[in-house]
Amino acid sequence: MTTDQKSPRPGADILRTALRRNTGAMVWGTVLMGLYQAGETAFPIALGLIVEHAMRGERGLGPLAVSIGALAVIITTVSLSWRFGMRILQKANTTEAHRWRVEVASCGLQPVARDVDLKSGEVLTIATEDADQTADIVEVVPMLISSLVAVVVAAVALGLADLRLGALVIAGTAAILTVLSVMSRRIGASTREQQARVARAGAKVADLIAGLRPLHGFGGNHAAFGSYRKVSTEAKRQAITVARVNGVYEGTALALNAVLAAAVTLTAGWLAFDRQITIGELVMAVGLAQFIMEPLKLFSEMPKYVMIARASADRMALVLAAPPVTVPGDGRPADGGDLEVDSVTHGELTGLKFRVRAGEFVAVAVYQPRAAADLAAVLAVNVPPDAYEGAVRLDGRAYADLSVDAVRAHVLVNPYDGEIFAGTLRTNIDPSGTSRTLSEAVEASMLTDVVALHREGLDHAVRDRGANLSGGQRQRLSLARALAADTDVLVLHDPTTAVDAVTEQLIARGVAKLRRGRTTVVLTSSPALLDAADRVLVLDGGAVVADDTHRNLLATDEAYCLAVAR
Repeated sequence: MTTDQKSPRPGADILRTALRRNTGAMVWGTVLMGLYQAGETAFPIALGLIVEHAMRGERGLGPLAVSIGALAVIITTVSLSWRFGMRILQKANTTEAHRWRVEVASCGLQPVARDVDLKSGEVLTIATEDADQTADIVEVVPMLISSLVAVVVAAVALGLADLRLGALVIAGTAAILTVLSVMSRRIGASTREQQARVARAGAKVADLIAGLRPLHGFGGNHAAFGSYRKVSTEAKRQAITVARVNGVYEGTALALNAVLAAAVTLTAGWLAFDRQITIGELVMAVGLAQFIMEPLKLFSEMPKYVMIARASADRMALVLAAPPVTVPGDGRPADGGDLEVDSVTHGELTGLKFRVRAGEFVAVAVYQPRAAADLAAVLAVNVPPDAYEGAVRLDGRAYADLSVDAVRAHVLVNPYDGEIFAGTLRTNIDPSGTSRTLSEAVEASMLTDVVALHREGLDHAVRDRGANLSGGQRQRLSLARALAADTDVLVLHDPTTAVDAVTEQLIARGVAKLRRGRTTVVLTSSPALLDAADRVLVLDGGAVVADDTHRNLLATDEAYCLAVAR
């Protein structure tokens, strides 16, 4: 069964997975943190025993040396167990967070998209903050158990002095947890809503950054900022609500813990005054009453962290448990086959039919820009084959019968707005470092002048989204990357709209030369690229209305002349 076909994983299952694959680290962490808490608890017990021995007149260097040695052992145990216990747990926590980040990212990078009603910014938040908070369960459970160890040791020690003291600790702890477990449910609900709103704000920021240049171009940046401010304000208000709920929770926990500690201290004092316990036992009880505040505080905070981890796991399940939008085939086409579009109806395309023979260079002049975008999306398998009528065939085999990986290994569709990444010119053109046609791709795309401008050449630094490049340079860099991939079938969508006519002419010749003998389709209105093609398909109204060479169409088709002549 493939990953996409597995049964959905709810948040609880994600938490169980995290616990199961960190069992070893959690066991060792629990043992060491249990030793730490037991050692902390043993300290006031040891002090009480020392006082008890002193009160009985057991003095001398021997008993003193034993007492000092016992305290040294306790302190050493506390120090080392905390050091190594936290090291183990934090390593497991960090590793588990990394695993979930990778898994969420892997889902986003799958060839077949998942049916998730989330924007990229929301998925980013899930892959970072939610992954970290989900992994916290690996640390929370051992801390919860170790805190319970401290409470149990304290209750037993007090119970040995007087059963009423032990019973008071147990009953008080149970009452505190009952109250706080009810309050933690509200924290979980509030946290889920906060995470959703923060994710929406992150998605809005990602959209704004992606569209910053055009927003500035038509003066829409102020309206866009207002839209983001509204979303961010909603997230802020929810964060304040969560902070208020957390404040009430923590304040209540501290108050209840203080009441229990005071009750133990007063009860021990009354028992000592009534001579039902000794002075040494009173010292132990008072010390434990003060000490028990820390593990009780930690113990009482755990339900809150469990609810936060559960809320984050539920959000991760939105991505991990989402079904794929389509289940592709598993076939693989042979190299050098024809590309056929057979009666495809999708968006602006209406019964579109054409065939590109293996090794042919075909230009497609599309009168409606939206139709060109729809055709590029269909050829790139960005639209599932079952989402449109008709079929696209590669080497005679329908897209629906082929794996998406196989299609994209044979057919590269380079969008008109190809992303430019932070790095260098070289890493943008050849990300894998394996291209055998890098220099030819640079020359064919006329990126040579950009390379020559800089002393570093191809190693010239490129900022995120190509911020230090002009529009034409970014477009040529994207084209160079597509050509360097040297795929069996290359589809270019408006590759020269941002360059001048002379450069466009040189690019057209370079692309035709480099792609000679390889199947190439260019969606364009560029006269240079249309003239360089073996033939031109004219799309109007979503269907092919003419099929001829560029020069014949110029001589015989007036509408074509008006559409492409510059």
